[in-house]
Amino acid sequence: LPADFKDNLNKVYEAIEESDFLAIDGEFSGISDGPSVSALTNGFDTPEERYQKLKKHSMDFLLFQFGLCTFKYDHTEEKYIMKSFNFYIFPKPFNRSSPDVKFVCQSSSIDFLANQGFDFNKVFRNGIPYLNQEEERQLREQYDEKRSQANGAGSLSYISPNATKCPVTIPEDQKKFIEKVVEQIEELLKDEENESLELEPCTGFQRKLIYQTLSWKYPKGIHVETLESEKKERYIVISKVNEEERKRREQQKQAKEQEELNDAVGFSRVIHAIANSGKLVIGHNMLLDVMHTIHQFYCPLPDDLSEFKEVTSCVFPRLLDTKLMASTQPFKDIINNTSLAELEKRLKEVPFSPPKVESAEGFPSYDTASEQLHEAGYDAYITGLCFISMANFLGSFLSPPKNHVSARSKLIEPFFNK
Repeated sequence: LPADFKDNLNKVYEAIEESDFLAIDGEFSGISDGPSVSALTNGFDTPEERYQKLKKHSMDFLLFQFGLCTFKYDHTEEKYIMKSFNFYIFPKPFNRSSPDVKFVCQSSSIDFLANQGFDFNKVFRNGIPYLNQEEERQLREQYDEKRSQANGAGSLSYISPNATKCPVTIPEDQKKFIEKVVEQIEELLKDEENESLELEPCTGFQRKLIYQTLSWKYPKGIHVETLESEKKERYIVISKVNEEERKRREQQKQAKEQEELNDAVGFSRVIHAIANSGKLVIGHNMLLDVMHTIHQFYCPLPDDLSEFKEVTSCVFPRLLDTKLMASTQPFKDIINNTSLAELEKRLKEVPFSPPKVESAEGFPSYDTASEQLHEAGYDAYITGLCFISMANFLGSFLSPPKNHVSARSKLIEPFFNK
């Protein structure tokens, strides 16, 4: 897992928790695998048709950069403090049984991002992995299974060691192999010089038999673990330990596994934090961002729009789309072009006023004059600015007028979850 992601995860959590609202944006490996992009998003489709088209033609692409901007209002200074994060995301297989994700690239999208200076190495070499909820559940199960196997193969451990009949059923062709292992361990236990023993690399099935036999034959006094050689061959190491040391090693191993699991869940933890915060989440023309987010980090997309809305409201209880907001009254008549760059320019002019926003200390600051469009963090930032300008404009209709309208104001509720 990229070290800077792990080191900064708490910063991300903190920024989400303290914020008044969040803005998000995604960059994808493509938009449409069939119809032209304009045909895919034409204005004449019903919402259901649009959802079906995007589900069919856009979901095999990868969301590989996720921009998150958090905005927190400082009442004394009357300005917003902004923290921006860019996450490069890549479904790197976590272990040999991980899903090996296939995804599609669209050359026009890749070319476009390359021209914008997008660094693809950051995706493919250093991208943060992720799992959806089903994959996470399966991985947890694998770990639990391994653990119960190592902890004495479940129910086998209560059979007394001197029972004459071996409770582990060993196939004929493996008996010699297991007898040899038991001999080696007997020698190790008599040998006062050596503390541990490395067995030859063997198959997964043989390792399972070793674990089962040993947990039955030697419930105490030895620690068994599987390691991997340089050549990726797996072998077992057996060490003599007292009970205390055995427990300590077991705990150490569990802590390491827990960390590995968290690493594999990776970027999904950021999405879980956004979901659990219940904060207002803002995007621009965000249907695709939301669909990809649910599809990649939660679950396969439901068949129809109404189910999709249900799933979405569980993940993001409050969503607001600035493109939609700008196309609704009272903005509709004064804003002609709702593309992100044009909207941002228009909202700096009368009757709107540009918002006061500053980067938090130690966070990148963006200069809107030197457009860094299509870096996800920058687009999320611009989206946040557009929202603040439009929200504050609504305050001008109040009597007396207010020049700051918070993300929790009743005035913006009509624009939620559209």
